[in-house]
Amino acid sequence: MSFLQMFSLLASGAGYTVLVTVACIATAVVSGLLVALLGRLRIKPLNRVLAVYTYIFRGIPVLVLLFIVFFGLPGIGLSVPPLVSMMLSLGLIAGAYLAEVFRGALDAVDESEIMAAEAMGMSRSQILFAIEVPQMLRFSVPGMLNEFTTVLKYSPFAYTVGIPDIMKQALALASTTLRGLEIYLAIGLLYFAIYQLMLALMKAVERRFSVPGFKRL
Repeated sequence: MSFLQMFSLLASGAGYTVLVTVACIATAVVSGLLVALLGRLRIKPLNRVLAVYTYIFRGIPVLVLLFIVFFGLPGIGLSVPPLVSMMLSLGLIAGAYLAEVFRGALDAVDESEIMAAEAMGMSRSQILFAIEVPQMLRFSVPGMLNEFTTVLKYSPFAYTVGIPDIMKQALALASTTLRGLEIYLAIGLLYFAIYQLMLALMKAVERRFSVPGFKRL
C-alpha cells in the first residue's frame, strides 16, 4: 500500500473529525457566551455558581470528563451518545476558557460608550446587546482562534468513545500494516490541513468584523 493510498484511507475519517470539532466549538461558544453574559448581571449567588463552573471545568482533564460522561453516566441509567459526550466534555471545558476570553473582551469595551448610552435612556439589555456584545465579539476573535485550535487538538479523543475519526482509522490501519511512522505522519498532515483551513476562516471573520481604524490607534 502506497503512502498516497494510506492518506486517502485516513482522510475518510476527516469528516468525523471536523464534525466533532465544529460541534464542540459550537457548544463552547454558546456556554462561554452564556456564562460571560450572565456574569454581567452582577447577581452574587449566580456569580458564585458561574465561578464554580469555570473553576471546575478549567481544572478537570478532558479525557477524564469524557469517560465520566460516556462510561460513568450509564451506571446511573443515563446513556449519552458519543458525539454528545464529546460536546459535554470537550465543549464545556473549552466553554469555561472562552467565558474568560469573553469576560475580558467585555471589560475592554470603552466605559464612555456605556455611559453615553445610559445618558440617552437605553436600558441595560439594550446596552448589552447593541453596544457591548458586538464589540466583545470583535475583540474576542484572537482568543477564540486560540481556543478553537485547542479543541481541534483534543478532538482525537473521540476515538475512545467509538467515533470513527482520523485517529480511529489510523489505529485500525496501523494494526494491519505495521507502518506506524507513515500513518501517524499522514495524520499530522491531515490535522495541519484542517488547522490551516480553520485559521483561514477565522482570519476572514476577523477581517470582516474588525473595528475600522482600531489597529492604527
